[in-house]
Amino acid sequence: MIKGKNIIIVGERDGVPGPAIAACVMAAGGNIVFMTTECFV
Repeated sequence: MIKGKNIIIVGERDGVPGPAIAACVMAAGGNIVFMTTECFV
């Protein structure tokens, strides 16, 4: 479903971090154009 699409990832420090989401996106064939992990406190 996301194969070949550009993806922007915003992870959360206390939730799911950006690199974990990025690994799933890459495994599904998506292109990561921006990734960050933020703290929403």
